[in-house]
Amino acid sequence: MVKRRINLDINFLVNILLFVFVGWFVYKRVAPVKNLRNLTDEQLREKLKIPGNSTLIDVREIHEFSSGHIQGAVNIPLSGLKQRLKEIPTDKELILYCQSGMRSKQAARILQKQQYKDISHLSGGIASWSGKRKSGNG
Repeated sequence: MVKRRINLDINFLVNILLFVFVGWFVYKRVAPVKNLRNLTDEQLREKLKIPGNSTLIDVREIHEFSSGHIQGAVNIPLSGLKQRLKEIPTDKELILYCQSGMRSKQAARILQKQQYKDISHLSGGIASWSGKRKSGNG
């Protein structure tokens, strides 16, 4: 009887720890990123009218970028972001986007840890973009 009680207690503790871990993981994915500016479709359009002030980075994978992206965007997939930091300017506002806004938030966290300061992202990702999309890698 005591052995069974101990097993139940251990199972209960394991379940609680698993629940806490999953909750923490989900929270980290959806939680707001400190100092990350959320841009609407319209706000991004206005920023893109002023050339040279910002760098637009599409953090989706290459095949996603090729299927359609915002004109002027550079493709630096989230999966290779840390290896390509030297390609990202430190003296311009960085505007990130992905498909829905989740990966761009992750990219912003990575960039902030690397001391990038002026970061925005397209809220809702390219799914919220109503403008034209350019196909191909150019």
